[in-house]
Amino acid sequence: MKRSLVLSCLALFSSLSLMVAASPPESGWESVDKIFGSTGKNQPGEVRRYGWPRTDLHVHIAGVPVEPALALGGWAAFKKTGNGQEAMTMGDLVLLGPEVNPVARELQAGGFEILAIHNHLIDEIPRVVYLHFQGHGDPAALAGTLKKALEKTKTPLASLAGKAPAKPTAAQEKAFQKIQDALGRKGTMAGTVLQLGVPRAETIQDGGMEILPSMGMANAINFETVGDRVATTGDFVLVADEVNPVIRELHAHGIEVTALHSHMLRENPRLFFMHFWGVGTPEKIAEGIKAALAKVATK
Repeated sequence: MKRSLVLSCLALFSSLSLMVAASPPESGWESVDKIFGSTGKNQPGEVRRYGWPRTDLHVHIAGVPVEPALALGGWAAFKKTGNGQEAMTMGDLVLLGPEVNPVARELQAGGFEILAIHNHLIDEIPRVVYLHFQGHGDPAALAGTLKKALEKTKTPLASLAGKAPAKPTAAQEKAFQKIQDALGRKGTMAGTVLQLGVPRAETIQDGGMEILPSMGMANAINFETVGDRVATTGDFVLVADEVNPVIRELHAHGIEVTALHSHMLRENPRLFFMHFWGVGTPEKIAEGIKAALAKVATK
């Protein structure tokens, strides 16, 4: 009788152990995931990132369609602070003109700071505005404020989970490989858009906190194919002495500068964000981007 009871207890303990082992570990971001209705992506440096591409918009520049992953991806990056009970978030939202001030008011009502409101592109139709923000506090409260702000827009909020992204064709893969080979750097695919992030060499801080490359501090360079050519856009993260050398290299290679401005308020070192637009052969575009990056202190 006693032996049977011991065996039963051991079997129960074994079953419970297997159940615990089979349960996925908690990320600490479950409350934020629940509010947004999607699972964020873990980034280097214990950063959790969420994205809201403006798939509802059909933007084009001189007849070139702008894919959401190329230049229309709103996002927020979260990082725990202090003892891990609070977090800092920063990012930017892609908005139409009438959405800007309702979003700004909602964010400020939730204690967020507005860091910048401006263009990233030129001559795009329809006109798109980018609002940069930063917030500190309880992660769920921050997410709740962001969700309310997003609800002031037509940004699709439904989870993209289970929706397979479009895959690049063989011709697109060939074009993207030429770019990566020329730059000597490997990017990642977001559907049919090649995304390249190049971190700056030095540490960037805001209010004494390190702001990691995955929180918008990397030089971001994206590419999409346009027939047998490619379009590129993104932004260089620059200190003052790098601004004009980069402009000269971009212009020398037929790439337009579309904006030069700040994305932050209290960063150290002081940074300037330079946006650009170019369309050309993969070889020509890669040559221009490589020449510009050579003027930037990068890792």
